[in-house]
Amino acid sequence: MRRFSIVKIVVVILVIAVCAYLAYNEIKNNNIRTGIDIRGGVYAVLEPDIDKSSLSAEEIDRGLESAQTILGKRLDAKNLFDRSINIDSVNDRIIIEIPWAAGETDFNAQEQLDELGRTALLTFQEVDHDKVDEFGRYLPTGKIVIQGTQVKDAYAAVRTQEGDWIVVLELDKSGVESFAEATGRLVGEPIAIFMDDQLISAPRVSQKISDGSAIITGMADATEANELAATIRSGALPFRMVATKVDSISPQLGEGAMNVAVKAGIVGFILVCLFMLLVYRLPGLIADIALFGLAVLTLLLVAWTGISITLPGIGGIILAIGMGVDANCIIYERIKEELREGKTLGAAVDQGFHCAFTAVVDSNVTTLITAVVLYLVGSGPIKGFAMTLGIGVILSFITTITATKLMLQGVLDISIFRNKWLYGVK
Repeated sequence: MRRFSIVKIVVVILVIAVCAYLAYNEIKNNNIRTGIDIRGGVYAVLEPDIDKSSLSAEEIDRGLESAQTILGKRLDAKNLFDRSINIDSVNDRIIIEIPWAAGETDFNAQEQLDELGRTALLTFQEVDHDKVDEFGRYLPTGKIVIQGTQVKDAYAAVRTQEGDWIVVLELDKSGVESFAEATGRLVGEPIAIFMDDQLISAPRVSQKISDGSAIITGMADATEANELAATIRSGALPFRMVATKVDSISPQLGEGAMNVAVKAGIVGFILVCLFMLLVYRLPGLIADIALFGLAVLTLLLVAWTGISITLPGIGGIILAIGMGVDANCIIYERIKEELREGKTLGAAVDQGFHCAFTAVVDSNVTTLITAVVLYLVGSGPIKGFAMTLGIGVILSFITTITATKLMLQGVLDISIFRNKWLYGVK
């Protein structure tokens, strides 16, 4: 029993150590994306590629407002919450600021802006075998089967048997009817899928498809599939946007300010750990290990999801760590009450976690609801704050209920750790 308890403690600590090593590598390789205020970014002017004389001022204004919304959605899909998208109504253009990509010294801003400015009009078209380019690829015929406006949702997936990445499209009612009619009529023939005028793939129809689902094949990898799905979900721009001016933005705070903030965070974390150790003793030490695990896991997920870290985002991480401290304090105070009433250590720990579970869940769920609401209704840095807060709260709950509990139950089976003084009780 004692050996099994030691194994539990060692396994938890090893998992935290591995996560810490991975997080250190992400930081060392500069894979954590920082916001414009810390690292700087790109300033660009996007202008509509249209004949302005053919549209009224009201039509151009409505188009720019629509373009602003869709550009925001496309940047959200890339987890670029620290950005600025403003309409210059006087000159009929959009001014955009986005942070540099993490870990890239040769970040191709022009390429990224060109991708953002695509009209992204998705169409499924009948093909003309005589209408091909010099490489034998089908050209648009204008015989549209369905288009992007008839797509309710789009997401990336892997075909189990083939093992390749695809984009799955869920069609609305009108799309289901049109697609069923066309696939029933074109069995054995290809249907070409175009993004704007660029051919993506031309799968051959094997049977009538009437379930309201279509797929796009020919994806090189998961990244391409996810980016295409996100572009389709965001919708089509009313007109193509062209970057007429691209400049670099100097960081508003700079890496020096970031270093100061990091040092302050480390000092604050150490002080919190000392407080937990002095007040709760052995459980406090265990909580410190779990809080360290929470911090490195949060950094790891932030790096892996590509979220740009800004001042609000850092605030979300700190608040999540505070939630972890609060949960441990609730549990440990309950354990001390049980010990004062004469319960054994094992019974006190079990009862402490059991009785405090509801309070911990309530506090985490209410905070998580707030994060979800902020993410859904907010924009820009507010979404970044909501993302880091939501990730941190979920990890805080997991580390408190699993890592802390496993280690605390493990030490109870070791005789030298059974003195009640070690748990803050005389």
